[in-house]
Amino acid sequence: MEVVTTTKDLKSLIAQLEPAPYLALDTEFMRDQTYWPKLCLLQVASPTVEAVIDPLADGIDLKPFYHLLKSPEIVKVLHASRQDIEIFHQQGGVIPDPLFDTQIAAMVCGFGDSASYETLARKLAHVEIDKSARFTDWSRRPLSKRQLEYALADVTHLRVVYEALKKQLEKTGRAEWVEEEIAALRDPALYQLDPVNAWKRLKPRTANKRFLAMLAAIAAWREREAQSRDQPRNRIIKDEALLEIASHPPETAEALDHNRAVPKGFGSSRMGKSLLEAVEAGKTAAPPDGIEPERPRRKREPTQSAVDLLKTLLRLRAEEAGVAPRLIANADDIERLAAHEDEGVSALHGWRAKVFGDDARALRDGKLAIALEKGEAVVVELED
Repeated sequence: MEVVTTTKDLKSLIAQLEPAPYLALDTEFMRDQTYWPKLCLLQVASPTVEAVIDPLADGIDLKPFYHLLKSPEIVKVLHASRQDIEIFHQQGGVIPDPLFDTQIAAMVCGFGDSASYETLARKLAHVEIDKSARFTDWSRRPLSKRQLEYALADVTHLRVVYEALKKQLEKTGRAEWVEEEIAALRDPALYQLDPVNAWKRLKPRTANKRFLAMLAAIAAWREREAQSRDQPRNRIIKDEALLEIASHPPETAEALDHNRAVPKGFGSSRMGKSLLEAVEAGKTAAPPDGIEPERPRRKREPTQSAVDLLKTLLRLRAEEAGVAPRLIANADDIERLAAHEDEGVSALHGWRAKVFGDDARALRDGKLAIALEKGEAVVVELED
């Protein structure tokens, strides 16, 4: 097994990887004690080369690796790639492209919702992943041979998984479906941790502008504190405390300490005083950008029977297509379809419409029916 610990050896490895048609990639990182993820290990495998790169090795420069991720000739293969891409973007200023996410591809290929790497390795590579090193502290050195082998297995078997999924997508003509889903992962905004947008992570269930202006102000304060201290957000102050403060802004340190989610004595601390300043600023702040308008009251409320029929149709069409139902439509999509609120329903566009959306409209409009045939639910086209 090759473990790369110097820039010279990294450049040599890159030269071996450059002719490859694809690279299987994975990372090991730690962030339970920090705000910024600490990259501890990089694993890479082409069809003929496999190696582990140690980003913590003294003096190593990862620029050649990040430059390789930009190569338009090499497909970068990852599983559940968002966190890995976040690291590449933050530390290397790059989003891998072209990109192939095996979890997304697996959903299109009928492996269910959010198929795990272990599941795909077992079903497609016919191997059982050793989980004994899963809770390794990857920042500690030296790493044992067993730990390095565990880490490398995440990309060696990923090669087989990728090739199997790629072959299935080519056979079914669904490569474009996967590409449509992966496109969202290339948006740099997805990985930007701007304090101004920190309030969105809390997913407030209201469009009240005064509440959201306050929440945006104090969430931005927490984000800046977490970033500057390199500490997890909830170690600064918990989510539930921010939501409570936004609902009932405290005027004094004593009032702040009355919040049960706030540590005892927080109000009189330096951070407590700084938070109270953010609360004061939030009182006169403009509402943040990106507020979703409250959905107007439905002209008609969907009946439970309509919702149930559409859910049944979704299950039948998903099974027939061999696609995870959640990838086609979610519960909100179903309710909106049942209520004839079609605007913005993604299931009515692109490949989803062909699989489900067009039939959902037809079922809703009385042109299709669901019947029982030999005890099984089937879709029946009705005559005019």
